[in-house]
Amino acid sequence: MDLMHHSSAFLLPSIPSDRHLPPLTYALVVLNQSLPRFTPLLWMHARLHLCADGGANRLFDEMPLFFPNENASDVRRSRYKPEAIKGDMDSIRKDVLDFYKSIGTKIIDKSHDQDTTDLHKCVTYIRDSSQDLDQSNLCILVAGALGGRFDHEVGNLNVLCCFSSLRIVLLSNDSLIYLLPRTHCHEIHIETSVEGPHCGLIPLGMPSRSTTTTGLQWNLDNTEMNFGGLVSTSNIVKGEKVTVQSDSDLLWTISIKKL
Repeated sequence: MDLMHHSSAFLLPSIPSDRHLPPLTYALVVLNQSLPRFTPLLWMHARLHLCADGGANRLFDEMPLFFPNENASDVRRSRYKPEAIKGDMDSIRKDVLDFYKSIGTKIIDKSHDQDTTDLHKCVTYIRDSSQDLDQSNLCILVAGALGGRFDHEVGNLNVLCCFSSLRIVLLSNDSLIYLLPRTHCHEIHIETSVEGPHCGLIPLGMPSRSTTTTGLQWNLDNTEMNFGGLVSTSNIVKGEKVTVQSDSDLLWTISIKKL
């Protein structure tokens, strides 16, 4: 079984280049929840920037607040202009839509599609716009994916399942989540300066008959996990590397430190 490496280096001011890890190309999707405090950092690392419908309101209203000593119009126009806004357009304000239209942001109205979420629509756009890349090295960061309405959170988790071959990281101020597909063994490199120690492994879509880990305070050893039984929440990372192998897809979640 192939080994898949994971890292939260996108939370660092600069991504280390001296590791034996494949370089990733990042894309950022901004959702309609409060922007995490590290959103400017995510933006800097990303090659492509999208707002999912009302996420444009958040970008317009909240990004200038990170730079109180700078002109808000300059922040919006020159430094934090999304390449595209995509969704069913039921949340974006007219003044925000008109502003981004005026500065050349691409507006993609998918109001006819009520069967997929705005995040799903944005991930499809990124995937289809990145055909020139090795998609195994594409990583989509989703700001504002956790918190707020629980049904929205579940919808975001479902997107991880719908695009299980893509790297997608759901982020809030407090934690991150991504999928560990059962098709691979996983090696998670812990960025101890910005994340941990609290973590969890959660079976998604089906019970896990066998999960084995290293690097946790409470490791799993060919352990069965399912809702109604054991689920590895409130675990703790013990070092800089965690390994996971399972017969089912798992969610990996880890806390983000408040620096």
